[in-house]
Amino acid sequence: MEETSREAVATAVQRVAGMLQRSDQLDKVEQYRRREARKKASVEARLKAAIQSQLDGVRTGLTQLHSALLDVKDIQGSLADVSKDWRQSINTIENLKDVKDAVVQHSQLASAVENLKNIFSVPEIVTETRELIEQAELLQAHRKLMELECSRDDLMYEQYRMDSKNTSDMNLISNYFEDVQGLSDELAKQLWMVLQRSMVTVRRDPTMLVSVVRIIEREEKIDRRMVDRKKQTGFIPPGRPKRWKDKMFEVLEGTVSTRIEGTQSVTREADKMWLVRLLEITRKYVLDDLIVVKNLMVQCFPPHYNTFNRFFSLYHNAVSIRVTELASEDLEANEIVSLLTWVLNTYKSVEMMGHPELRSECDINQLEPLLPQHVVDDLLSKYVKTFTSNITGWLRKALETDKKDWQKETEPEADQDGYYQTTLPAIVFQMFEQNLQVAAQIDGDFKEQVLKLCLKQMNTFLIRYREEAMAYKEEHLRDRQLPQCYVQYMIAIINNCQTFKESINSLKRKYSQSSEPTDSDAAIERTLNEVAKEGCQFLLDEVFLDLEHHLNELLTRKWLTGSHAVDTICVTVEDYFNDFNKIKKPFNQEMTSEALRRVVVEYIKAVMQKRITFKNADERREGAERMIKEADQFKFLFRKLAAGEDTDRLCGAIAAIAEVFKLTDPTLLFLEVTTLVSKYPDIRFLSVYIQMWPGTARDAGWELSVRTVWD
Repeated sequence: MEETSREAVATAVQRVAGMLQRSDQLDKVEQYRRREARKKASVEARLKAAIQSQLDGVRTGLTQLHSALLDVKDIQGSLADVSKDWRQSINTIENLKDVKDAVVQHSQLASAVENLKNIFSVPEIVTETRELIEQAELLQAHRKLMELECSRDDLMYEQYRMDSKNTSDMNLISNYFEDVQGLSDELAKQLWMVLQRSMVTVRRDPTMLVSVVRIIEREEKIDRRMVDRKKQTGFIPPGRPKRWKDKMFEVLEGTVSTRIEGTQSVTREADKMWLVRLLEITRKYVLDDLIVVKNLMVQCFPPHYNTFNRFFSLYHNAVSIRVTELASEDLEANEIVSLLTWVLNTYKSVEMMGHPELRSECDINQLEPLLPQHVVDDLLSKYVKTFTSNITGWLRKALETDKKDWQKETEPEADQDGYYQTTLPAIVFQMFEQNLQVAAQIDGDFKEQVLKLCLKQMNTFLIRYREEAMAYKEEHLRDRQLPQCYVQYMIAIINNCQTFKESINSLKRKYSQSSEPTDSDAAIERTLNEVAKEGCQFLLDEVFLDLEHHLNELLTRKWLTGSHAVDTICVTVEDYFNDFNKIKKPFNQEMTSEALRRVVVEYIKAVMQKRITFKNADERREGAERMIKEADQFKFLFRKLAAGEDTDRLCGAIAAIAEVFKLTDPTLLFLEVTTLVSKYPDIRFLSVYIQMWPGTARDAGWELSVRTVWD
């Protein structure tokens, strides 16, 4: 309270200070005082009113509690009186047993009188009902059937109430109404027949289907009523509960299953594409039927049946069972792909379950997989195994076909740029492309798996390709006249390596999401380079076999006296390289550089072998000038053939050696040789014995011999 008082005083001081901030406000002090007095009086009045209201409420509550206490005492007295009267009436109730029996008997007699007309007309009603069933008047037939069953059930119920152990009377009633059960079975057969043809019936006469559903609904109500009565009395009529609703769904499920199973119209023996046709027919049937269910059949069933979702599940389960059966068969590789593509892609696409007309009624993402994952994995594993076996055979056949082409007497075909090629790369990568396209239809991971498998098989195939190219060369060396187009087909083999590289890169860009190189990539690149380089080497071997005789003439006495060996070498090389121009880059350029290197090597070998001894300085100068001239010939030729920037350097080695030969001052020999070795480190001079000039020079041992080691 003290703290509250202090807070109030502080608040008041603050308010007064706010009112009297200026001197002119002092004149209004009296006015402020009266206003605050009025506010205080108003607050006090409200407080008094609130307290008075609370007091009145308490007073009213006490009055009501007192009244309730009096009521409780009155009720206690009444309950005591009721208990006393109930104990006194027990004996009176036992004395009314005879009245109770009379009531039961009266009820039985009343039921018998009520059903007397129906009892006598049972044979007639049975006949009418049977005729109505035969005429497909199902609603009227069911109405009469219910009348018969009602009469029978009421009689049996009354008999059960009167004497439940009297089986003879029960049997008498049952025998009299024995045709009723037969009528019920006949009507049920008609109902199931209509349901089995429901997809056709709903298009032609939906009222028939509606009638069937109404009959089943009536029977469901009767079943529930009979089951409830059994809980109370222990009696249930024969044949109850019929459970026609459950039977209806069983029939519909069987109808759907039969419709799916009946889609196979052909076999593998009759048609290689039997599975594709079967799956397409299944897709069409399922889609058409579900659209009919959505647009027509839903209206024929009560809303609480959830008809569309029920049929959707039935078709899904039936299709799942069917494709599981297909998966268990001995499928070929293309059939496995067709099945998995249909299961994993087509089934949930807009072409089937995801169709726009069905999408609003169901969520396809909630569907269970058609095939268990382990079945899918088994099929994929089987496909990979079959594919590996098939592609090995395909590659072997493709290579055998290409080898036959190598023996032809006509040149291979050229591509649009004029480069020789065979059909092998196109055939191989067409096979890969087709299988990757198929694998891509299944899923991305499987596509990557098939691509890796293709590259692995490609590496194995290229090793075999290399072996066959070597065998092709060995066969040619046994008889160089055969095959007639050896050079052209070896060029095609080299070009195929470049085509293989380009095709592999194209496949990876198109079908792989990863840009990281794999072990197969490195192995393929290495093998292709080896095949191409060995092919180039084989062709150069062919060239130098033709040049062998002319190369042997170099640096001989015949050469010095005017041989045309170098002219012939240049013409022969140029002639061969007219064909070698059909080799793709970069192998063309590498081959030209290698040809120049080998020519220079052979020339320097001729120098080393000391095939000629110059008689005098004039001969030495004449030989050196001839070497320089021939080096220029080689330089001109290989510049023309675009050997690259090494042309001048390699041909310059010949000219540099010639300059050594031209020396006449022995004191300069060491300096020139040192300069030559430093400029051309690949040429290592082990000894120098050049015949500088005749007479005293020879006697003094001035001979220069050049030995070289070419890396």
